[in-house]
Amino acid sequence: MPLPILALAIASFCIGTTEFVIMGLLPEVAADLGVSIPSAGLLVTGYALGVVFGAPIVAMATARLPRKPVLIGLATLFVIGNFFCAIAPNYWLLMAARVFTAFGHGAFFGIGSVVAASLVPRNKRASAIALMFAGLTLSNILGVPAGTALGEAFGWRDTFLAVVGIGLVSVAAIAWLVPSDVAEPSGGGLLGELRVLGKLQVWLAMLIASLASASLFAVFTYIKPYLTDVSGLSTATVTWVLLLFGAGMTIGNVIGGRLADWKLMPTVIATLLAIALLFVVFTELGAIA
Repeated sequence: MPLPILALAIASFCIGTTEFVIMGLLPEVAADLGVSIPSAGLLVTGYALGVVFGAPIVAMATARLPRKPVLIGLATLFVIGNFFCAIAPNYWLLMAARVFTAFGHGAFFGIGSVVAASLVPRNKRASAIALMFAGLTLSNILGVPAGTALGEAFGWRDTFLAVVGIGLVSVAAIAWLVPSDVAEPSGGGLLGELRVLGKLQVWLAMLIASLASASLFAVFTYIKPYLTDVSGLSTATVTWVLLLFGAGMTIGNVIGGRLADWKLMPTVIATLLAIALLFVVFTELGAIA
């Protein structure tokens, strides 16, 4: 893996852990803050809304700025946001910190994808982007299970403090490894960014991504109470299930990147059909541990 892409992967690992680890700690967060599990689940919704509204705002605001300083700034935003998550004294301040943290999420992956693609030949771009996103999927192998175990042992706030430490490493990696002149913006400004939204293909791509993500998070947000209450698994066993889930995501991400370089649309269609089928199986057999 090229070192600049490794730096981006470290940052995506931090972002992925921030996004997903709350799902492994939902009962602990709910109990500590004195709210119900469905209310705690809204912390996932709040983060998602921060991504939805923050991504276009940040992307347009930074469209003409050098890519490297923007990436460093967005990674720093995650460090600050996770620190406030760790010290939030109540539910609503935690919600505000989660939304603030999420503001840089979509913009980072959008800019990071462009940077990663610019570092390799054209026929390797999908694989380069997949490598950057490997940090996101790897967070489900290491970050989420380890963060869940850490939160169960020492408290969920310590998990967010650990993410702060990872975030500081990602800031340093980007500053050190990513070239200063990589993927410089070509101009166009705000109107150029908005003009893209006039293309039907852009809206269809966003719709596909939105529906696919909604199908996953409708299940994964409440995966811990589902596995303990419906499947009858112990809390300790859930950590290993999350590890297995993350391993599957990482392997699929690497294979998917290579298949996309070969046949893009057949890979997308086959993947979505497979996900739909697996959720039907999960619904029917979820009570069997």
